[in-house]
Amino acid sequence: MTPAIFGLAGTALTPDETAFFKEADPAGYILFGRNCETPEQLRILTDSLRALHGRDRLLISIDQEGGRVARLRPPLWSPFPAGEAFDHLYQIAPASAIEAARLNAFAMGLELAEMGISVDYHPPLDVRQEGAHDVIGDRALGHEPKQVAALGRAILDGLARAGVAGCIKHMPGHGRSMTDTHKEMPTVTATAAELEWDIAPFRALSDAPIGMTGHLLFTEWDTDNPATLSKTVIKDIIRGSIGFDGLLLTDDIDMEALSGTVPERSERAIAAGCDIVLNCWAKMDHMTQMVERLPSISERAAERLDCALSYTDDRRVSGDKAELLAKRDELLDLVKAAA
Repeated sequence: MTPAIFGLAGTALTPDETAFFKEADPAGYILFGRNCETPEQLRILTDSLRALHGRDRLLISIDQEGGRVARLRPPLWSPFPAGEAFDHLYQIAPASAIEAARLNAFAMGLELAEMGISVDYHPPLDVRQEGAHDVIGDRALGHEPKQVAALGRAILDGLARAGVAGCIKHMPGHGRSMTDTHKEMPTVTATAAELEWDIAPFRALSDAPIGMTGHLLFTEWDTDNPATLSKTVIKDIIRGSIGFDGLLLTDDIDMEALSGTVPERSERAIAAGCDIVLNCWAKMDHMTQMVERLPSISERAAERLDCALSYTDDRRVSGDKAELLAKRDELLDLVKAAA
C-alpha cells in the first residue's frame, strides 16, 4: 500500500485512474466539489472505489466542516454552520453549545456515511487569535483552549455515532498564522510557554483516530523545517508533548507553503514521521512520481489506519437527520434570543 491519499479528477473514475489506483493501492482518497455532482452519482463513485480495491473499509475522505469549508452544499446537501456559530452559543450556554455541536456533527456524519464517505477532516482545533490571518477565522471553535477541546470532542463523538472518523487539525496549531499556507509558509515566533496555549486542545483530544499537520514554521522548535517536514516537531511535540498516537496525515502536500517538488515534499514528510501524505489535486504526474519515490506504508501506520477505519463500523448508531438538525437549530437560536 502506498502511504498516500489521492484526489480524483472528476465525477467518475477515468480509465487511467482505474488502472493507476489499482496498481498503486493508495491508503485512501479525498473528494472535492469537482467530484460531487449529485447524491446518486457520488454514491456510485465511492462504491466504485471500494469495488476497485475489493474492501468495504476504505478511507474515503472529505473536508466538510460547514460554513465556507464545505464540499457538499445545498440544495442537494444540507447546510451546516461554521465553527463560529458554536463559539457564540458557548459564550452564553456552554452545555447547549456542546450538545449543538454534537447534534450537528451526527447529522453531518449521517449524510457523509450515506454518500460512502468514511473520514471527515473535522474538527479544526486551532485556537483563534485576534489579528491572525483569516485562513482559520470563523472556522475556529473559539479563542480559548478548553472551549475548543470541548466542542471538538463533541464533533468527534457526533461523527463517530454516524460511523465516520473525524480528524483533528492542524497540529500543532494554526491559530497564530499571519499568512495563508495555501500561498506561503507562515513563521510563528511564539515561545514554548505561549505555544502551550495552541497545543492544549490537541493534547486534550490526543486519542482522536486521525490527525493532520499544518505547514507552519515554529522557530521555538525547528528553525529550518515546517511542522509537516520536521522530525523534531512530529517526534517531540505531536507524538511527545501532545501524546497523539493516531494516524498522522499531512495537510495538502501541494500547498505553496512548502518548497521543492511534490514528490520531494512527500518523501520528506514520510521521513519526518508522518504516516500518510495527502495529495489533493489529481495530477497524474505528481501521483505517479510519489508512488515511485515513497516506501510502502509502515507496519505501524497500517495499524493506525485500520484502527481509524474501525470507527466506520464499530461505533455507528441510528439517527434521524432532520430531527437532529431541528434540535441543533433550536439550540443555536438561543444566541438570537439572548441578543
